[in-house]
Amino acid sequence: MINGQAIRGTRVGAGPESMSERGRPVERQHVSYWCANGHETSRSFALNADFPLEWDCRRCGWPASLDEENPPGRRESRPYKTHLAYVMERRSKEEAEEILAEALAARAAARGELRASA
Repeated sequence: MINGQAIRGTRVGAGPESMSERGRPVERQHVSYWCANGHETSRSFALNADFPLEWDCRRCGWPASLDEENPPGRRESRPYKTHLAYVMERRSKEEAEEILAEALAARAAARGELRASA
């Protein structure tokens, strides 16, 4: 209590009570998006904001567009590839064996070892 008076009707972090103190809310527009499964996702944007042409559906995760009659199809997702899979796409098995032999020979030379060529 300060000077014998308690602060009433507020909490820590509470904002102003009246709209005149907070400011006027921004005017909004509602935009609907439709996915291939027929789900509608409605989003709210400020009137002067540019809104995206596509949005992910909240229910199924598929892409949704503004055109209800012609929604976009599901995007193709490529499976995860390991580093070895990418290397095997670029090199043949023979090339890989040659590179490995050169690397082993260079390593042996750096150590001062003599390595018999295969």
